[in-house]
Amino acid sequence: MAACWLLKTEPSTYSWQDLVREKRTVWDGITNAAALIAIRQMKQGDEALIYHSGGERAIVGIAKIVKGAYQDPKRDDPKLAVVDVAPVKALAQPVALADIKSRNDLADFPLVRISRLSTMPVTADHRKVLRELGVA
Repeated sequence: MAACWLLKTEPSTYSWQDLVREKRTVWDGITNAAALIAIRQMKQGDEALIYHSGGERAIVGIAKIVKGAYQDPKRDDPKLAVVDVAPVKALAQPVALADIKSRNDLADFPLVRISRLSTMPVTADHRKVLRELGVA
């Protein structure tokens, strides 16, 4: 089974709807060292849960990594990596951060523990729970 990741975005900057409209994007702008570790591990075919931060604070869609990690072509820094992402489907029901935090089976999910990270791995167990909550 392919790996799964959570990708956070501020919807006023780049939203799930933007990804759906564009059909594919370069997921860039990541500069945090821990988040870059996650980006560098992403492979073509991996799943990505798209999370709207800011006022929305919810997982809203499922995407896939269509091109694994490579150096950000817009930045002259070999440490900065990006991936290409394409939409798969919107969740029937967004999964709110408050709902995630209220569940014991998601207490160790990185979104709860290290909420500032913009990219993070999603374990198989967490993925299953989150997909059930989002009716995906």
